[in-house]
Amino acid sequence: MQLSKENILANANAASKNTLLETLDIKIVDYGEDFLIARMPVTSRVHQPDGILHGGATAALAESVGSFASHIFLDIENKFIRGLEITVNHIKSVSEGFVYAKATFLHKGRTTQLIDIKITDDNDNLISICRLSTISLPKKG
Repeated sequence: MQLSKENILANANAASKNTLLETLDIKIVDYGEDFLIARMPVTSRVHQPDGILHGGATAALAESVGSFASHIFLDIENKFIRGLEITVNHIKSVSEGFVYAKATFLHKGRTTQLIDIKITDDNDNLISICRLSTISLPKKG
């Protein structure tokens, strides 16, 4: 049975209950054939002491959307996905509104994957550029 886009987004967000994604209020908001987008509000909950978005929260958003992309676009019925490495380059600061993480695959191999994640603000300004590498391993029978 083919699930609708709305059902897939609802299922992804339901899976976030009682996780870091729920703590940071990260929501999966859109996906297409080759991308996935998540949104996170920029509030005092994710600020550094001086009132701007914390880089660790940005990294958590990037790893979350990249991992979800792997789960949606790879065979997770027979494999499990784990992050191997993440890099985050911060370009611009933001203190309010929302940030959006768009994940696209640079490499989608059978064992390893490389995902490009661009973080933008409400005005489509580039906030951070991230790369996430993941590994997919067979589930034990």
